[in-house]
Amino acid sequence: MKDTQTVKASAGGILAKLVSAALLATSTLQAAPVSAQPQQKPNILFILVDNLGYGELGVYGGGATRGAPTPRIDKFAGEGLRLTNMNMEPQCTPSRSSMLTGRHAIRSGTYAVPYGGMAEGLTQWEVTMAESLSDAGYATALYGKWHLGSENGRLPNDQGFDEWYGIPRTTHEVLYATTPAYSPQITPGQPILEGRKGEKSNEVRVYDVEQRRLMDGDLARRSIAFMERQAKAKKPFFAFASLTQPHMPTLPNPKFAGKTGHGDWADMLAEMDDNVGQMLDAVDRLGIRDNTIVIFASDNGAEFMKPWDGWSGPWRGNYFTAWEGGIRVPFMIRWPGKIPAARVSDEIVHGVDLFPTLARITGARLPDDRPIDGMDQSAFFMGKIGKSAREGILIWVDNRLQAVKWRNYKLHFYQQDTMVSPAAKLSVPLLVDLYTNPQEDENKRDMAAGWATRPMLKMIGAFEASVKKYPLIPMGTPDPYQPPQSPQPPATKP
Repeated sequence: MKDTQTVKASAGGILAKLVSAALLATSTLQAAPVSAQPQQKPNILFILVDNLGYGELGVYGGGATRGAPTPRIDKFAGEGLRLTNMNMEPQCTPSRSSMLTGRHAIRSGTYAVPYGGMAEGLTQWEVTMAESLSDAGYATALYGKWHLGSENGRLPNDQGFDEWYGIPRTTHEVLYATTPAYSPQITPGQPILEGRKGEKSNEVRVYDVEQRRLMDGDLARRSIAFMERQAKAKKPFFAFASLTQPHMPTLPNPKFAGKTGHGDWADMLAEMDDNVGQMLDAVDRLGIRDNTIVIFASDNGAEFMKPWDGWSGPWRGNYFTAWEGGIRVPFMIRWPGKIPAARVSDEIVHGVDLFPTLARITGARLPDDRPIDGMDQSAFFMGKIGKSAREGILIWVDNRLQAVKWRNYKLHFYQQDTMVSPAAKLSVPLLVDLYTNPQEDENKRDMAAGWATRPMLKMIGAFEASVKKYPLIPMGTPDPYQPPQSPQPPATKP
């Protein structure tokens, strides 16, 4: 098993005692090899939504039962592969970091949601999917939420994107100005920024409650315009439509407000379905459907804050927790003629797998001077094999290794019910079978499944061995960053 991840110092010592020296000695970490493809490079449209729970969409048991059918997304789900066991990191920043770097966020110092006033976000030493695709000849753009650094030097146009427009942090900040004592002189409103590679990003306007309602429609239009330009230029593209809904406050566009008659949440769901449909229609209209990979996913589990809380379907928990409701998300991928249609799989996949998978497909390169936690899932996605390249995942909340999942079994080292609850270390880890105990009920411990902890501990051992060779990057590390093994400091990105 080539899965890797992190352990808080206090937990690491205990876990280390459980892992034998033999396991550590036999653990290896390497990047998946990639090779250039002789055919035309496929375009990539990646639609990522923010805090959408597993049970929200019609095809996952929601839709009409949540007050708004989602016909466009549901139809799209039947045109390719839909996963029922897609896993992400349980918070926005770690999830986005892991997808773009192929590395668990604990490695890059992006394991928790950052706040302003520090050198938060990805160091320029990290290699992102956008950088790799750009080097492979792709036009790259991000429209929407970034959340991986809010200062010049750590924005999307500093991390491989040719252009971007959106917010550097997150949406709840629009609520600051609604409080009577708020002063922009103390804490300025979050800006909507726009930037191009090689230039500084500039403020367009303040992201306020009004702009919150308008944002996703604007992002869809900008994503479409980018695809139109690249299709006309006959250049392969990576369009990252990083939408902001349904993150709190969940406020629909005025065109959709009141449309369903079931409140803001249902109106937002109808708006999301429409925005996705518009982008899919653009792909068809441009005549690039057969050569465009389209991915739809949520960055983590359901929203927790009331009255905007979401639904995790059959699973327990919300984002910021290691429960399935915090990490298991909707995921669909379409590539006509390459990825078989109408396929549904419960095989385990993780967000870190996207970079290695797309690198394999496009001929882009993965860095080989650091651990890559992701696995190439291209053969699985394209139906050449029926099994995922991985059997399990490690799950962190902040910098705690909180749980391990292997096949249908899961082992919790801590119990944390919500994002505002303390993480209580368990004197006896909680082992559950997710097939028979999807709510991860602590009163239904599966003691007979103790045999399954061996491969779980082996995964932990592989990670710990890798950290000895490649130390973790502390949160807040400034640029330029130089790994201990590097004889020369890395060059500053253009």
